[in-house]
Amino acid sequence: MGSTRLPGKIMKEVTGKPLLEYQIERVGRSKTIDQIVIATTTKDVEQPIIDLCERLSVEYYRGPEEDVLSRYYQAASHYGAEIVVRLTSDCPLLDPDVIDKVITTFITDSDRYDYVSNTLERTYPRGLDVEVFSMKALEQADREAVDPAEREHVTSYVYQHPEVFRLGQVKQDKDLSSYRLTVDTEEDFELIARLLTALSGKRKEQFTVDDVISILQENPEWVLINAHIEQKKAGKKL
Repeated sequence: MGSTRLPGKIMKEVTGKPLLEYQIERVGRSKTIDQIVIATTTKDVEQPIIDLCERLSVEYYRGPEEDVLSRYYQAASHYGAEIVVRLTSDCPLLDPDVIDKVITTFITDSDRYDYVSNTLERTYPRGLDVEVFSMKALEQADREAVDPAEREHVTSYVYQHPEVFRLGQVKQDKDLSSYRLTVDTEEDFELIARLLTALSGKRKEQFTVDDVISILQENPEWVLINAHIEQKKAGKKL
């Protein structure tokens, strides 16, 4: 809730529903995820998130605000996770099929990988980010990472140490990485609101990334709404 670029962004509503609820519904359609846990902070400002979790009967865990790595480790430990799937809360258009593809790659080749994502080399739009890693890797990162940026960004310690962790990558044939479907600014929200409204109008509650791209291709001017936005860099407060 404390985003400096767009305060309260994940609870901003489109057609009467907060973005976080859209995301929870879409993650819930994954065929491979066993449990959804919202890892938020202990600050009072997060109460709307807690209220939403309780209304939707979704588990949550409250931990440190700045040390997100510790929060993740504590949450995963509390719920007895063996495999952790990291999905950031500013991605309301996450595709369940993409989530399942990354998870399945990790599970199928778990003897080869400690971490698998679709973000190391981007071919998917920003906003469809999926990271999957073992509890062992998370525990090691929490124990060894000391840089504040590594503590804030959870997985940076893992993927920045390929000599220690075995990294895997999921890519698709068509490069759609130029599309920005995450919410970090007012412009981002405007685009996502247009897309969700259009998809709702077409009764596509179970839409895929292909449906989203089709709408953007039909409305190419929409892509320009947030094309100028600079993505937040690790260690940089925006």
